[in-house]
Order: sequence, then C-alpha cells, then structure tokens
Amino acid sequence: EEQNRLLRDQPDQPQNPKVLRIAIIGAPNAGKSTLCNQLLGRKVFPVSKKVHTTRCKARGVVTYEDTQLMIVIECVWLTHTHLSFRHKLDEAMLTDPRDSMKYADLVLVLVDVSDHWTRNSLSKEVLECLSQFPQIPSVLVLNKVDLLKKKFILLELATELTEGIVNGKKLEVRYAFKHNSSSSAKPSQIIEASPLESSSPESHCLQETDQAREGSAWDSSSDVRASESSLVTEEPQGPKLHRPRDLQNRKGWPCFQEIFMLAALHGEEVETLKRYLLMQAKPGPWEFHSGVLTSQSPQEICDNIIREKILEYLPLEVPYGVIQVTEMWEEGPSGELLIVQNLLVPRKSHMMMLIGRRGKVIGRIAQEAGQDLMNVFLCDVRLKLKVEMKS
Repeated sequence: EEQNRLLRDQPDQPQNPKVLRIAIIGAPNAGKSTLCNQLLGRKVFPVSKKVHTTRCKARGVVTYEDTQLMIVIECVWLTHTHLSFRHKLDEAMLTDPRDSMKYADLVLVLVDVSDHWTRNSLSKEVLECLSQFPQIPSVLVLNKVDLLKKKFILLELATELTEGIVNGKKLEVRYAFKHNSSSSAKPSQIIEASPLESSSPESHCLQETDQAREGSAWDSSSDVRASESSLVTEEPQGPKLHRPRDLQNRKGWPCFQEIFMLAALHGEEVETLKRYLLMQAKPGPWEFHSGVLTSQSPQEICDNIIREKILEYLPLEVPYGVIQVTEMWEEGPSGELLIVQNLLVPRKSHMMMLIGRRGKVIGRIAQEAGQDLMNVFLCDVRLKLKVEMKS
C-alpha cells in the first residue's frame, strides 16, 4: 500500500529539480541488473547467471539531493546463431531497446569483458540503436574487470570498442613510471585522449563540452596498468555518418563521451559512475516521489526474485517455461507478509527437477527468495511455494 501510494502521489521535488533519464543496453548477462541494483543501493532487480532474468520493463529511481536518475534496463535481441542456440531463448521474450532510447537523456552501453563471445565488438543491435539515436550521448561501461587476469586486454578492448576515439579525441597509450614503497619504479601504461587533428564534416558525434568530466576513466589522473605490451592506435580520420549498411563490418562506436571500467558485482568504481551520472542531470521536473526506488509493484518484485532463484537451480531452458501464479498476498497478525505462489510447469520431469529430492530444491528456493524479499520490503516474509503441472 505504501509503494502504491508513493507511485500515485505527486513527486516531492525541490525548488530547482534536476533529472536524467538513463537507458542501459547491452548483451544478455552483461550485468545490467547488478549495476542498477548497485546504483540504487538495494536489490530490486533480479540477478542470475542465466540470461534474460529481467523480463519486465521497469525503472529504477535514484534520488540524491535535488537530482533524480531514472534508469531503464533493456536487453538486445539474440540474433546471433551461437547466442540463441546457447541460451535457448524464445524470440518473444526479447524486447526492442529502441523503445527506451527514445526517451533517454543518456545511454550506458554495458560490455562484459569476461565474455570471450561478445567482448571484442559491439553487437549489430547495439550499433543500430546508437546510430539511430546519435543525438543521445552514450557512455561505454566495461564491466566485470575483476575477472580479467591480464589487464592490458582492457586497453585493447577500449580501443576496439571506441575505434580509438572518445569524446572527439584520439586515444593514446604512453609509458609512465609508478613508484611505491616496496619496489623501484616500474613502467606502466597510461591511456589518454588527445584532440583529433581533423574531423569529418559528416560527423554526427556530439562536440566536446566545457563541463568537467569528474570520474571519467580517461581523466588525466586515471591510469590503466598493463603488463609488457603497448597499444598503438592509428591516426583516425574522424568518424563518418553511420548508415545501416555501414554497420555490418563495424565493431565499435567512435562517439562515446566517456569510458568507465568497473566490477558491478562488488561495487568497484560504481560510485564513480554514479557521481558522473548525477553531474549530467539537467533542470527538469521529477517523475517519482523521492521515496520510490522502482516503478515495479511489490508483486512484480516478488515474482522477479522467485524467478531469479528458479533460474539458478534449474538447468538450461527449464526455468523459462515456469508460470508463476500468486494465490495469497496479505499481511499477517504481527505485520509479516504472507505469500503463497503456485509454480506451473509444462512437464512432469520439470516438476520433479523443481521439487528436487525430498523437496530440497524448492525448499532452498523458498528460503533464499524469502530472505531476499525481507531485505527488499524490510519486514518479515513467510513465503510458500507450490509446484503443479499446467492444466
């Protein structure tokens, strides 16, 4: 009731409110929900190792002082043969990220640098989105950097995914010396952006602004350490107008405003990105009350968290066929939340896998989902799950 009231109420905005609408796009399982949860400061979006955990198009809301960030998570289509085969996803489950980009003030393109399948190039779908809305500033976010043992790969990826150009400047790598108390000076690589000598008149990239870029991964005080090899970039001729037929052989996007490297799961450098986003906000009315964290209803949050656990404990495509039906949702005598949900499966074999031997699997799902729901709703939750065959 409190959540519904906050969603209905007029925003309690300050005298001079600022707002930024953000669309997060990227390949499945790149960490979009994890990053959003970290920005929100609480887990309200489901997270799983399996792709397409988040099905509903919900918004996360970050309110800080006079600024409100509205975040929408989108998943690009799986048209690549190896991806669709690998993940066994129905095409109907995938949404068109262009729907959210129409209303975005900023686009975060998330790339999983630990995924050998997708990290070396932006997908055709992401490039199509960026080229269709070139007037919207975009930022490249390299996620899961903690999983890379060879950090110099980040330099190579940064150059490939940006075509060596960030905010109208050429990326360069030079050697510098870092001193520490335990050893003598050691060479490390610093990547910097220098102005392009010339730019194409057909370029649709946004011009560099005078606004300070606090927290940018390519700030002059930032460095990316690499071992041994150096990265050499060719002198760019300036980005050209990108038509659909030009995207087939393209791997990167030369119009990113900034690049950030982080590990969303552990919260590394997420605060830096958050500060940058708050700085990009423009004057405008808030859309939500400051007490709102997400546009999802409590029932949708509950469904998402239960589905997250089902995805974790069931193999392959089995979880995607489960239908969730809430039979009870009410407040108990001591203020606790009583939830009974029925899980409908298409096959008996799926039902046996979901229940598990002596009910261990469904019991573990109910226990873990119940704990997560208590952390979200900040009250005691009693969750009961039942498994049945679809009629």
